[in-house]
Amino acid sequence: MTLNLMFHDNCFDGTSSAAVFLRFYREKLNPKADVALIGMAHQAGPQFHDALFAAEETAIVDFKYSSSDRLTWWFDHHHSAFLTPGDETHFRQDQSGKKFYDPSYKSCTKLLATITRERFGFDCPELSELVYWADIIDGAMYRDAKTAVEVGEPAQQLAAVIEASNEPDFRHSVIRQLARQPLNVVATQQEVLGRYEPISRRHEENIRIIRDAARIDKGVLFFDLIGTGLEGYNKFIPYYLYPDAKYTVSLMHSSKRTKVSVGWNPWTKAQRKHNLAAICERYGGGGHPVVAAISFEPTAVDQARKAAEDITEQLRGGESEKT
Repeated sequence: MTLNLMFHDNCFDGTSSAAVFLRFYREKLNPKADVALIGMAHQAGPQFHDALFAAEETAIVDFKYSSSDRLTWWFDHHHSAFLTPGDETHFRQDQSGKKFYDPSYKSCTKLLATITRERFGFDCPELSELVYWADIIDGAMYRDAKTAVEVGEPAQQLAAVIEASNEPDFRHSVIRQLARQPLNVVATQQEVLGRYEPISRRHEENIRIIRDAARIDKGVLFFDLIGTGLEGYNKFIPYYLYPDAKYTVSLMHSSKRTKVSVGWNPWTKAQRKHNLAAICERYGGGGHPVVAAISFEPTAVDQARKAAEDITEQLRGGESEKT
């Protein structure tokens, strides 16, 4: 038996979801299956191609839905889970009992662990620490911005390594290890710690870059990182530097895409008036009501910049429906 397991790449929740599903699949369904791990990244244009569904079974976790008849399993919690209305209709009509969607969950890992326990009798206490930290990290449930930015826990450091990694083989190895071993064992091995050291040094530089680039007005923090060489950052840095910010809008550029990121300060006492996923969906992006993004082609810098400026003005001005 062959299985293609697709997951949200360079993401702690995507990695954790893949590990939990892999453990579930091997324990409850097929311990000898040949499992290929396939990282998926949000991008402009089509997300799926036929080769992804060439295995005997396929699974997608923590990533958008595909209406391919070759898709066997699906778990997701994103508000923007469907690329088209037709995809959502296809999901709603599915009778397989193997496709699950619930945007009320903070993490796909927790959703997956809950569903496999309740529906399929899969209970693995060894994974409890992983499920706990996936919920904290993906749900931004730190007690304050300082805790989120100082990255003091092994799980946070592993998450930073996963997000920054450009080594698919390493990321796949981490998934297979997390499926077999406790999170703390995987997170504290030298292969992870050695990769975290340069990330930690860059983290301090990223704080300086964002401090210099950011401008706050009417509770909305905007910063354009195009041209800085920075392709990623700890998403809590803006609230660490500017605790009065309610929303952030940022621009980044890489060889693969130009990205607009939009976020809501999880520690603000203000009332959220905007659904960020719904806003980003109008530009072909999506995510969650409190954190979302849009991916443009690498050459579409002007288009991305215009979208970021429009969204910034919308957040500073009128209201949109909150969900």
